[in-house]
Amino acid sequence: MAIGGGIIGGGGGHHVVAARVAALAHVLFLTTAILMLVWLLHYRGGINIQSDDPDQIFNVHPFVMCWGFILLVGEAILAYTTIPMDHRTQKMVHMLVHLVALILGIFGVYAAFKFHDVAVAPDLVTLHSWLGILAIALFGLQWLFGFVAFWLPGTHERTRAAAAPVHVAGGLAIFMLAVCAAQTGLVQKSAAAATSGEGKLINVTGIFILLYGVAVATAVALRKAFFF
Repeated sequence: MAIGGGIIGGGGGHHVVAARVAALAHVLFLTTAILMLVWLLHYRGGINIQSDDPDQIFNVHPFVMCWGFILLVGEAILAYTTIPMDHRTQKMVHMLVHLVALILGIFGVYAAFKFHDVAVAPDLVTLHSWLGILAIALFGLQWLFGFVAFWLPGTHERTRAAAAPVHVAGGLAIFMLAVCAAQTGLVQKSAAAATSGEGKLINVTGIFILLYGVAVATAVALRKAFFF
């Protein structure tokens, strides 16, 4: 997640391959989003944060965390590869999309807490909840670090150059942590699925989330060198 640390190809061939992997990531993005909607609308009765049905309240959580956090974070990471504009515009899109993802991620956590309150269930007792809270907290710190290092005036160019690789590596690590958190949550729901069809759909959705994460990380790795 390099708010200021764009990534440029070490060679033309690698740049082309990175662009193709990014295109594959977009396909995985759409597939994952559709699978998530089918699961929540067809098997779980819909999405409504204001509902009296605890299940519909809960459904806001996986919807927002998948569409609004993991998928948007991945797209923001790919901004330097997929947006054919100048570096500053890419950096602006990267920062703003990450900000939207952070806001939606916080809302997704709120939905989970609201569900637990309505269902009279304990908070923060699962590995999924621990990983999710950690991912959101680290992501918020990462965003603030990137804003200070790459957007505030007065930051020395050598400081930005030194911070960029750390920012990119840290961003990818947090992104994959969020993917892991999603996997643990889907495992819980798959184990409690009402039908085998629902369980299989949840498992397939988890596979596509993982593939999306791998595709995003691969596209970044293929870009090789950093600039600021």
